[in-house]
Amino acid sequence: MSKIINMLKRKGPNQQAAAVTCVVVGAGMRGCTYAAYAQFCPDKMRVVGVAEPREYQRNKVKDRNKVPSSNVFTDWREAVERDKFADCVIITTVDQDHKDPAIAFAKKGYHILLEKPMAVTEADCREIVTTCKHHNVCLAVCHVLRYVPWAKKIKEVIVSGRIGEVVNIQHTEPVGFQHFAHSFVRGNWRNASESSNSLLAKCCHDVDLIKYWFGDTRCQKVSSFGNLTHFRRADKPVGAASRCTDCPQEIETSCPYSAKRYYLDQVKSGNRGWPVSVITDVPDIESVTKALKTGPYGRCVYECDNDVMSHQVVNFQFEGGATASLTMMAFTKKVCQREVKVYGTRGEISCVDDGIKVFDFITGQTTREDLEQDDFARQWGHGGGDYHLIHAFITAIKENRLDLIETGADDTLNSHLLVFAAEKARKENCIVTINPDGTF
Repeated sequence: MSKIINMLKRKGPNQQAAAVTCVVVGAGMRGCTYAAYAQFCPDKMRVVGVAEPREYQRNKVKDRNKVPSSNVFTDWREAVERDKFADCVIITTVDQDHKDPAIAFAKKGYHILLEKPMAVTEADCREIVTTCKHHNVCLAVCHVLRYVPWAKKIKEVIVSGRIGEVVNIQHTEPVGFQHFAHSFVRGNWRNASESSNSLLAKCCHDVDLIKYWFGDTRCQKVSSFGNLTHFRRADKPVGAASRCTDCPQEIETSCPYSAKRYYLDQVKSGNRGWPVSVITDVPDIESVTKALKTGPYGRCVYECDNDVMSHQVVNFQFEGGATASLTMMAFTKKVCQREVKVYGTRGEISCVDDGIKVFDFITGQTTREDLEQDDFARQWGHGGGDYHLIHAFITAIKENRLDLIETGADDTLNSHLLVFAAEKARKENCIVTINPDGTF
């Protein structure tokens, strides 16, 4: 880190005051979200380049940020072949395409904001970290939950010692029944061979939080169990069609996973953002209907090529005997509203619907914790985490404050290794022992 700080200092005071320049690689929803920071804070960040194979998404970032045509690319390789022309790069390609651009831009000296997961294999994650360190570039990974007020408050209470020594953490990620069908049955993360397993894609956030709350205490053992339930051909209702638009009305209207009801109702209610913006460039009734008739998001959930787990539990044992459990569940009413219990020797923390309560064993009193959150940040995704992440990354580069980055190379690698260990445990039906160097 000291090498990176010294390199940033060599920019000089005038350059330090200038806006941080950025290239966006991958102009999907995540890329556009982080790029939007430039419109809100033009004195801090400027998007000066974009690489994206899809014309509509590429032009959206280009037009919003007035990117010169000479810096607009259909392939990130075209951008990296050029002499370095920006301070940093935001890489938000699909999961399996994270490693190559991260390695290439690191070698060029770009600081990197990399969408999670860092990569889909242990070896690739290690190579990214090693390369960034070798070339003295800052790597921040988009574990946005570390930046949300409720997660930081839990960490603050634990560090304060108010609940004593942490003995157990129970963490639940309720994915949401429709959200799971959208992303992990019909969508980009449905098949592990094309993307990654659902624990890595959806819950590397959550494993990272557990590691974050335990601090320097090392995880020693991991076990895991999971299954793909219900979203299978064997569960398809008799008489159902291969597409929701072709399904008999009596079956379609009684199906919880009707694509017609889910996507068209979103448009009718005035929503033009996620999830309808994912399935078509122009989210109106006509375009969405066409997408459901011809595209992947109109498929029957019982006839897709999905193979990722719909529910999974992971158990962790830490040094000193403390334990933790993570439950990922597709079949929930709540959508990604994490539920957390932290049990200590002097009290406990409860976090439900982003509200935090602390019970003190001595006084017998329960106190509700105040969470600091400004209205501007709240408008962004992940409870403000998206804003706080990109703000921290840009500020860290602009002001030589790498301490602002909560999700740097080593921390992210360590939590990713726990995910890979959990998948090994699930697949091999065993308990995986983690060595001090993170190998298993």
